[in-house]
Amino acid sequence: MNRLSINAALMFVLSVRALTASAATSEVLAQTPPMGWNSFDSYGVYLHEKAAFANLEAMAEKLLPYGYEYFVIDNGWFGEYTLQEGTIFPAEKHAHDIRIDEYGYFLPSEVYFPNGLKPIAERCHELGLKFGVHLMRGIPRKAYQMDLPIKGTRYTARDIANTNPEENCNWCHYCYAVDMSKPGAQQWYDGLIEHIASMGVDMIKYDDIVAHPDEVEAVAKAIAKTGKPILLSLSPGGKVDPEAIDFFKMGNMLRVTPDVWDEQKYIDLCFDAWRKWEGKEQPGFWIDMDMIPFGQLQLMSPPSADGAKTVMDKGDIALAGKGVHRRCQLNSDQMETFITMRALAASPLMMGGDLPTLDEFSLKLITDPDMLACNQNGVMGSLIHAKENIEVWKSEKRGSSEAAWVAVFNRSEVVKTFVLSTTKLGLKESPSISLRNIWKKSKLDLNGLVKIPANGVIFIAVNQ
Repeated sequence: MNRLSINAALMFVLSVRALTASAATSEVLAQTPPMGWNSFDSYGVYLHEKAAFANLEAMAEKLLPYGYEYFVIDNGWFGEYTLQEGTIFPAEKHAHDIRIDEYGYFLPSEVYFPNGLKPIAERCHELGLKFGVHLMRGIPRKAYQMDLPIKGTRYTARDIANTNPEENCNWCHYCYAVDMSKPGAQQWYDGLIEHIASMGVDMIKYDDIVAHPDEVEAVAKAIAKTGKPILLSLSPGGKVDPEAIDFFKMGNMLRVTPDVWDEQKYIDLCFDAWRKWEGKEQPGFWIDMDMIPFGQLQLMSPPSADGAKTVMDKGDIALAGKGVHRRCQLNSDQMETFITMRALAASPLMMGGDLPTLDEFSLKLITDPDMLACNQNGVMGSLIHAKENIEVWKSEKRGSSEAAWVAVFNRSEVVKTFVLSTTKLGLKESPSISLRNIWKKSKLDLNGLVKIPANGVIFIAVNQ
């Protein structure tokens, strides 16, 4: 593949920004970390119409008042799945067929969205929410097989597709990569994104694209051409090169972790990503640690015998996501650590669990006003202190030298004690300092001794 150099990508960033700024309908997106709901943790790639509307209504009631606004349908919304007999449950991990139009553009699944996505998008907008969909990088293999035309050109899908296995996704086979050196390649993305925009889409989560800067460029350029304020989220995470930050900034969100689930090892991965990406955020561009796996997960997978596992039994159908239908396995201390990290790291808050059945504790965590204030402050916290499995991270309030948020994380499996000194908390000496325990809603004493549960946290609001 003919790939962009970092310098070329930077030049394109400037041209895209200029083009977007000139569009009459444009607006500055994601000035604070985006907030919303994504269907993957709870429904995998099998969200269906009934569940979509149920979660949409629950989101408007439970989360919209707190600033959560993007309702996002993840992968598979165009998949024509074989179902388990007499049920709505999938009998295959990925759809054996996908639905496309005469130009190869994705259309809603007749299996899971018999009335299309338009009613869902319209209901989102009626409620004051924004509508998002997931896309896979490239052009559908089905379009290649049918050799469909590239709209507005004399070229076809076979003229622009890159069938080299090394350039294609190894976990989802719906699409071939697009060779951006070929005539018609940019027109493919222009037409696809215009089609998606016409569906009422306000956000696109583009997957398998982070390692392919030329296709990131193509998508960003296509979005700018629509003149519509469409937020762009780039995935997947994990192996992401910090030196390539300039072309990532063509989007608004950058995944920097693998898929994150309800186990301690994923929390540890997020801490690693935080250290790596600290300070890379800015208004309009946010470091994304993936979704929040609270509540019921994997509802379209077989149920767990004990109600809490991620390991599948012999004979279970291996479906998208991780494990089986269960409730979040994290304990309350781990959950507080998880959401505190999201707050202090200014990571987008994309809830993943089922909203109609969401438990009160999870809802309380994700709508806590102090947590939201810290997150929407938009300043990635810095590591202040790290010793004997205790880490202290601090984020100062924008425009103020007198307020901050500090978290003392216990990164061990045993209870730890910690003295709340100004030095360890990264604070200036002041007789007026006040400390408040956000999760316990209680006052803390400066120089006082606190106990931190295993894998737990003390989340502190500071005024001085």
